[in-house]
Amino acid sequence: MAELKLPVSEEAIRELKVGDFVELTGRMITGRDAAHKWLMQEFRDDVAPFMKGTVIYHCGPVVSGVETGDYGFVAAGPTKSIREEPYQAEVLEHFNIKGVIGKGGMGPSTLAACKKVPAVYLHAIGGAGTLIARAVVQVKTVFKLDFGVPEALWVIEVKDFPAVVTMDAKGNSLHAD
Repeated sequence: MAELKLPVSEEAIRELKVGDFVELTGRMITGRDAAHKWLMQEFRDDVAPFMKGTVIYHCGPVVSGVETGDYGFVAAGPTKSIREEPYQAEVLEHFNIKGVIGKGGMGPSTLAACKKVPAVYLHAIGGAGTLIARAVVQVKTVFKLDFGVPEALWVIEVKDFPAVVTMDAKGNSLHAD
């Protein structure tokens, strides 16, 4: 199992290949449909420092403590990634994101961006939201909470977050195969 420290280097990303199991430790950001659209339309520079060299997780978390600001992830299962295909390549390139986590894979535009940036697509286990939430050790901050908890961009610190590489920076895709 490869251990990746986030933010991650280009060299570490280029070494990964389809089928590799990884554990991620460090800072990542969640984002779904509304977040990707917002990032594309506004290319927010205030968000950029949190994204460079890290991964974006396609996740609509269940979060406790929203009323008090004492946030904790209760469930953090992956959501279907293909919905982000219209946005993902440009978001990867603009923010220098090194990976995407979700379920179900992505299309040719994202795969091409993975080669260019470089980046990888990581598959997380669907149906294991409460188990995955245990890997979230801290919520650093949140952007666009007005989108609602699942659609907001959550900047989180994770430890030993499990995933498998299903699209690599060499252009290989288990989903295409």
